[in-house]
Amino acid sequence: MSRHLKIFLLPLLIVGISGCSVGPNFVKPVVNSPAEFRFDLTGKDSTGILSWWELFNDPVLDTLVKTALRDNRDVRIAASRIEEANANMRYNKSNMWPYIGYEGNIASGNLNTVLQNGSTDYRTNYYAAPVLSWELDFWGKYRRLTESARAEMITTEYSQRSIMISLISDVASLYFQLLDYDNRLEISRSTLLIRQEYLNIMQERFNKGIVAEIDVNQAQIQEAIAAAAVPQYERLVASTENILSILLGRNPGPILRGMKLETQAIPPDIPPGLPSDLVQRRPDIIEAEQFVASQNAMIGYAQALRFPTFSLTALFGVASPELSTAALNAAWSVSGTILGPIFNFGKNKRRVEVERKRTEQAYLAYDQVVLNAYRETEDALISVSTYKYELDAVIRQRNAAANASRLSKARYDEGITSYLEVLDSERTMFDASLNASATLQYWLSSYVDLYKAIGGGWISPEEKKAAEQAAAGEALKEQNKK
Repeated sequence: MSRHLKIFLLPLLIVGISGCSVGPNFVKPVVNSPAEFRFDLTGKDSTGILSWWELFNDPVLDTLVKTALRDNRDVRIAASRIEEANANMRYNKSNMWPYIGYEGNIASGNLNTVLQNGSTDYRTNYYAAPVLSWELDFWGKYRRLTESARAEMITTEYSQRSIMISLISDVASLYFQLLDYDNRLEISRSTLLIRQEYLNIMQERFNKGIVAEIDVNQAQIQEAIAAAAVPQYERLVASTENILSILLGRNPGPILRGMKLETQAIPPDIPPGLPSDLVQRRPDIIEAEQFVASQNAMIGYAQALRFPTFSLTALFGVASPELSTAALNAAWSVSGTILGPIFNFGKNKRRVEVERKRTEQAYLAYDQVVLNAYRETEDALISVSTYKYELDAVIRQRNAAANASRLSKARYDEGITSYLEVLDSERTMFDASLNASATLQYWLSSYVDLYKAIGGGWISPEEKKAAEQAAAGEALKEQNKK
């Protein structure tokens, strides 16, 4: 290799390895969060160190959640996307390093001899050699691509976590909804039996001329209302079981039940922490942040395309002017190439503008995700707080309606009041019983929504082990201080 060529290539090699990256570096989005939530709960914030669905103390629910995390198709797709993103990151990173391949050629003809001396003799030439080709990352083009791909990989990891948290919440909410429909179906069936018995009594009284036919018709109406409610809730039970089955990654079918809705444990009040905690805790917020980082790196990539590229190519092998000869001669070649745009009607400049606007959109999307997280948390907090008092009122209404229905029937049997009073009491008791079951389900589901909104809790044994180790480390530090 000539001295001049060495002098030319050495600076390019150094700059190619340690050169700077054009484009703006990522700046973490600034969150304008409120100082505190409008509705908060008192209690110990333990959202980061517990599998929150276990607080309901229902082993069946625990089994359903763990089955879903293992077999759900969306979770498995998300895991595959993480592996894909990791491979893509490594693929982009490999562009920063030299390409080593091989090259060979064999050619036969008399073109060279004709041009050199007019002879028509033909020759067969050949050579074979390994080839090194390296586009120096002078402007950080491939470093920016790798940076973008790495952020995309982190995005897929938090996307999977978001999917898992949503899956846990959906399984728990649907499970409580299924128990609610079971409860309402049982209420409808028992109400139907009572009304059928009362209809038979009314029919006997009408046959004996004790009551008017309209009383029988009213009793028939009430019996039909209860009869129609039974298949309605049978249908809702079956469809909810089918939805849950799909979340569990299996064919539609029956779902095992644990404790009844009324015996479900109410979790202790868990405060959500400060609004700023959500930025560090909720996976969808971190996912949106990494998407901004990924898109920001693409600005640098687009800017690097506006500058020339520097490439090195080296070849060292063997060659022979005649295939028939046994002589093998060492052959080598080293070259440097520069390639860059001069004028392309602003195409590269517009590419940079496109990436800048996409990054601006990513920042705005991040802000929207944060705002939505605050809204979901506020909604969940007010739901947990108010459904408790609503349930107390509905239960009082149900108990009073049951007593009123009993008294109305007794008053009617004694001829003190009309059958309209009995009908009104019956309707109120039936509706209040159904409403009490639904409201309890809403209250339980509001806790599910709260844990989902604040992004707390373990979702894997690995996270649980890491949290326990971290807690043990903190306890040891406190003990050493004392």
